[in-house]
Amino acid sequence: MTLATLKLTDAKKPRNVAPVIVRRRKLELRVWQQIELAKAQQTGASYTIKRFRSYTDKTTGARMQIETDVRVKPWWFLTDSGKLAISVRYGSRVLELAPKKYAVEVASERELVKTLDAIKTAVAMGELDTQIELASGLLKKGFGK
Repeated sequence: MTLATLKLTDAKKPRNVAPVIVRRRKLELRVWQQIELAKAQQTGASYTIKRFRSYTDKTTGARMQIETDVRVKPWWFLTDSGKLAISVRYGSRVLELAPKKYAVEVASERELVKTLDAIKTAVAMGELDTQIELASGLLKKGFGK
């Protein structure tokens, strides 16, 4: 009888997700990490993410996994003029946000989280899809050497 109270649908989970969506989600995750890093720095705390590392035990030869902290590097920096700027990165590539524009200028450190939220919204809405596609292609080309 509880199923009768629910709204049932014939929707199925898609088997393949478009590469554009996968790349967009990857960049959204990285921007979210930058937001958390900025919030932690404003409160004076440190921010790291947890990752599992595999290694082979030399005595037994068994594969083991340990949880390690990975430092998140900030995307923001001080320019030559002393102003704060944020560059958006996809992998090791800096995205070109507009023609010949690679960073967003921020008024102060208090505006950092608000600016990163705006960047995250732009990524979620697909405004940076062409830049992500270009950066992804360049990164792939580097692996084919």
